[in-house]
Amino acid sequence: MDWGALGGGVVVSSVVLLAVFTGTWLLALRLGRHSVVDVVWGLGFVVVALVGLLTARAGGHGDLGRQLLVLGLTAAWGVRLAVHIGRRNGDREDPRYEQIAARATGSVAAHLYRRVYLPQTVVLFAVSLPLLVAAFQDGAATSGWPLVVVLLGVLVWSVGFTFETVGDWQLERFKADPANRGRVNDLGLWRYTRHPNYFGDACVMWGLWLPTAAHWSGWVFVVCPVLMTLNLVKGSGAAMTDKRMRSTREGFAEYVERTSGFVPWFPRS
Repeated sequence: MDWGALGGGVVVSSVVLLAVFTGTWLLALRLGRHSVVDVVWGLGFVVVALVGLLTARAGGHGDLGRQLLVLGLTAAWGVRLAVHIGRRNGDREDPRYEQIAARATGSVAAHLYRRVYLPQTVVLFAVSLPLLVAAFQDGAATSGWPLVVVLLGVLVWSVGFTFETVGDWQLERFKADPANRGRVNDLGLWRYTRHPNYFGDACVMWGLWLPTAAHWSGWVFVVCPVLMTLNLVKGSGAAMTDKRMRSTREGFAEYVERTSGFVPWFPRS
């Protein structure tokens, strides 16, 4: 792999991604709600994968099969997530962003840009670096060990995509029933893990990294899915959701006692 070419791809991708989030900020100001940035999160990964493919092909780098596979998997996941979040949020503002705006001491718009849009740009770009590595790695992934890790990546991605998609669908149906208002969803995948969507998200990140693992350069960036998984488990994902649910859902403490916190497992009696 040409590390200089990869560096060029990193620069181009970071500039494009910053432009995307800045444009989202301007759109949010016009709409009067910043929850729109959540819709762009999944699409940002698609942008990185696409820019990586285009810049790599322009310089004659990488394997087209691997590039198209990673872009296809990323697009399927990112577009589905964007559509789901867009439908879920609707026209309402996220209370998190209202709280951030309330703490502004100067310009609210500038405060939100610094506290929401820039951090999301940095985090997304950092954890999406394997997408660029996959685009610039030379050597076909059609036989031997490269093919094995690519197929393993597709398998792990498929497990994650299924958990995330089915989990979101089951939760949406549960919430749509007025009889379930204030109750804890412990049906379907939610019976085996308190967070099938976050577990699925983590699997997707590992599945997108695995196609790079046949070459040592991919292991340089194994920290990316590790950090994303830690954030989903201990950071803004499962841990934060559990904390909020304890104060808003009756019976959630009992649900925690019997249900796995992240990795799916049979419920405890």
